[in-house]
Amino acid sequence: MIGSLLARMVKVGDLTVKLPGGREHRAGDGSGPAVVIRLNRAGLRRLVANPGLGLAEAYMDEDLVLERGDIWELLEIVGRSGGRGPKGRGTWAKRTKKAVKRRIQQANDRVASRRNVAHHYDLSNDFYRRWLDADMQYSCAYFARPDMTLEEAQVAKKRHLAAKLLLQPGQRVLDIGSGWGGLSMTLAGEYGANVLGVTLSTEQLKLARERVEAAGLTDKVRFELQDYRDVAGPFDRIVSVGMLEHVGAPNLRKYFETVKRQLADDGVAVIHSIGRMTPPALTNAFTQKYIFPGGYIPAMSEVTKAIEDAGLWITDVEVLRLHYAETAKVWRQRFLADPEIPTLYDGRFRRMWDFYLAGAELGFRYGTHMVMQFQLSKRLETLPVTRDYLAGS
Repeated sequence: MIGSLLARMVKVGDLTVKLPGGREHRAGDGSGPAVVIRLNRAGLRRLVANPGLGLAEAYMDEDLVLERGDIWELLEIVGRSGGRGPKGRGTWAKRTKKAVKRRIQQANDRVASRRNVAHHYDLSNDFYRRWLDADMQYSCAYFARPDMTLEEAQVAKKRHLAAKLLLQPGQRVLDIGSGWGGLSMTLAGEYGANVLGVTLSTEQLKLARERVEAAGLTDKVRFELQDYRDVAGPFDRIVSVGMLEHVGAPNLRKYFETVKRQLADDGVAVIHSIGRMTPPALTNAFTQKYIFPGGYIPAMSEVTKAIEDAGLWITDVEVLRLHYAETAKVWRQRFLADPEIPTLYDGRFRRMWDFYLAGAELGFRYGTHMVMQFQLSKRLETLPVTRDYLAGS
């Protein structure tokens, strides 16, 4: 059983699997650094029963121990073996089953949305501060040059978004999913906007308010613990970064209908989200169970259809491909290098986040994930007819 599983999952690399009782299996073509793992009986059962979730849980619970190499190197072998190509749409029955399961997983009413956000973002501000950039941007950076630091790339991301918004001083901006407040503060401090940021995370809200007070921007930035669906408009500009992934496929149309309702007639919205280049699929079991319950990475086709159904113009689309791989790579390096994390968090929690951050990088490097930026308007003539205004952003 394990031999056939390895034959399917491992095509390249150099992997040795030590089994209970002393048997060993080797897999791959022998290329790259050698990785050696040891499985106990519980780990073997988990891996055979459910390879994706089982691999993560076996690593977290030390039913899988790396004797040589680390979890990134193990997942990199699996990633390189799988390739980027789509796996096919499957039968009608399978597609229907997945669609039903997506609706159940991603209901995300107001109560569920707040609970799901708290699961991930309310761990503690100190935890995220240790490995994010100084501005605590927890989304894909924009590496305009390959030699950029994470801090430089996150500044570049914010400026890129501001350029797409065509901001003017005094304009009213809604930041949906405002996080720890960095983007809102940049739009106010550097561009003169008046910003309302909304979040469902009490931890993020507390720190964002402290930061805006310290920056002397309370006359221009306000943060509220509020569901985006309950915000009244209109706003001259709407921006949302890394929040669409929490909406869920059944709610995409409602999300964009809400954006349209909140947007001024001559307004501009920019929506930044992780996406997939394949048809709609399920959230992987590890992410759904441990990291982002209720979360879903939408296919571009799902997002464009929802925008069309809402009656908005798509005035520009940009796909960022390897930028998030580089972002997650730095995050994991900082997470592993922090000297105090081992004393503050138990081993299982650290292994869970190590697995998540390694998998996040490799999902963008070898999988089908990317980042989409949609620029939207209500009117055809709202934005310039060329993209020259983005030069230098």
